[in-house]
Amino acid sequence: MNSIWELDTFYRKRDIIIIGAGFSGLWTAIFIKEKYPEKSVLIIERNAIPLGASTRNAGFACFGSLTEVIADSEKMGWEKTLELVKMRFDGLQKIQHYFKSDEIDFELTGGYEVLNTEEPLFHIDSVNEKLKAITSLDQTYTLKQDKIQEFGLGKSSFLIENPCEGSLHSGKLLQKLLEKCHELKVEFLFGREVGNIEETAHEIAVGLPDSLSVKADKIIYCTNAFTSTFLEKENIVPARGQILLTEPIEELKLKGTFHYDEGYYYFRNIGNQVLLGGGRNQDFKTEETTAFETTEFLQNHLENFLKEVILPYTDFKIALRWSGIMAMGEEKSPIVKQLSERQFCAVRLSGMGVALAPKMGEIMADMI
Repeated sequence: MNSIWELDTFYRKRDIIIIGAGFSGLWTAIFIKEKYPEKSVLIIERNAIPLGASTRNAGFACFGSLTEVIADSEKMGWEKTLELVKMRFDGLQKIQHYFKSDEIDFELTGGYEVLNTEEPLFHIDSVNEKLKAITSLDQTYTLKQDKIQEFGLGKSSFLIENPCEGSLHSGKLLQKLLEKCHELKVEFLFGREVGNIEETAHEIAVGLPDSLSVKADKIIYCTNAFTSTFLEKENIVPARGQILLTEPIEELKLKGTFHYDEGYYYFRNIGNQVLLGGGRNQDFKTEETTAFETTEFLQNHLENFLKEVILPYTDFKIALRWSGIMAMGEEKSPIVKQLSERQFCAVRLSGMGVALAPKMGEIMADMI
């Protein structure tokens, strides 16, 4: 049994409980506390550190490559696509507003897309026209053929540059968000798996291990790919992103963040190492999972991609391999909504959590 001291403090009733301490949970807590400083906010996280995609991603600060934006517009129409690009763009601005670049290794090195077909180039002017209202640039995407050799991408046909994108250190961003939460008196329970959730007319009870529960007025699910445990009705499909990182490479030419094939492949330099992730379109079914594993098939495929596209004339060794779990759906718009009188969710970030989470947190603070 628990003592009165524990029940009166750690397990006492809160105004708001957020489930999940990844990017969306932390940003949501920050915006709620800034807007309503008097409200008590508790974040419950089942792991010792935030997992999911927040600490397991590629550290891209991006809002969409040309082919991805075109593909999204064909799937969901321009209105929704531009709304989504604006959310991501605004989210990246917010990160820069809250944290100094050197605190989170934020580098505006430019985002690039490698193309081996010229079809997307026919759309570049019309897409730029549409994005002008968001980025304030006449040309968000420009063709930069001279940089193909400069980056050592000799086997690629076309290279498109977007100056508004860059990279950051996801771990450092998470640490800074945690610091900000502590500063705002957000409270945490780490290493606690949430069980059943019961809503009554007066409150909501969140079940924890050892027959414990914490009550609240409202709860917010920020569990992204792991939300299906709680919300069966929502269209949320887990999508594993596998990643590898090379050992340092002498005189590495690659600098910046790069996309290929509608964003299904993404690579960047971390100093003189190359990080490469993606390729789940080679094996969609296997990668619809919440298991943090890497597969031989996809890791071999990624190594091949390194040899063929990124480092065609260079020997390399692999230093690290890992995977993160993203959440996809029938379309890429996130789900930020009220589910019942006392339950809300901010989930399904479609692999763009770094950019989307600040915006989703802000919307949720207004909604609650």
